[in-house]
Amino acid sequence: MLFPIHIDILALILKGVLIGIMASAPMGPVGILCIQRTLRKGRWYGFVTGVGASISDIIYALVTGFGMSFVMDLITNPTNKFWLQIIGSVVLLMFGVYCWRSNPTANMRQSNKNGTGTLVHNTVTAFLVTFSNPLIIFLFMASFAQFAFVVPHRPLEMTFGYLSIVGGALLWWYGLTWLIDKLREKFDIAIIIIINKLIGSAVIVFSLVVLIGTVFNLYTFQ
Repeated sequence: MLFPIHIDILALILKGVLIGIMASAPMGPVGILCIQRTLRKGRWYGFVTGVGASISDIIYALVTGFGMSFVMDLITNPTNKFWLQIIGSVVLLMFGVYCWRSNPTANMRQSNKNGTGTLVHNTVTAFLVTFSNPLIIFLFMASFAQFAFVVPHRPLEMTFGYLSIVGGALLWWYGLTWLIDKLREKFDIAIIIIINKLIGSAVIVFSLVVLIGTVFNLYTFQ
């Protein structure tokens, strides 16, 4: 085989995709902006909004990963790793509860229907909106700790891992804009709230499953 793919790389890619989706799915300001642009300007304007957000996310993911790589001795210690995964699960649980209880439509604002701007302009503005909120780092820290995502001295695997975060984010934005475009005539504020509650519920269930599994040593992410 000219390019053998080790199973560890496939596992890291799966983790990265999940992290990318979890970072993108909650209906924050950029999520609402993506929905608005899809409805008012067209699907690809909404998608490039997600692309801009994904660029910001990967920058913060890299910052988080590189920062954690400097304390790998602390992270890879079995006892410390256990508590980091517990803390990561709790943070994700709190994030899911916050997402479920929040009202994303409060971030909606009127925009000029006649001024669509270029695709590049829509990408850049979405990037700036997302990049202005560095709190996403805490979500990446929790996710990286829970999934044991940072692999020391394995640049090839980590390259695939970070690319998969981008892939997961883009997969979410592509699917979201596709759904909005298909339901364009029926899409309203109520659906946005429902989507946000479903996302919050999914994060809550996932974090509880992982938390219970970690506490009772049912499984571990390596």
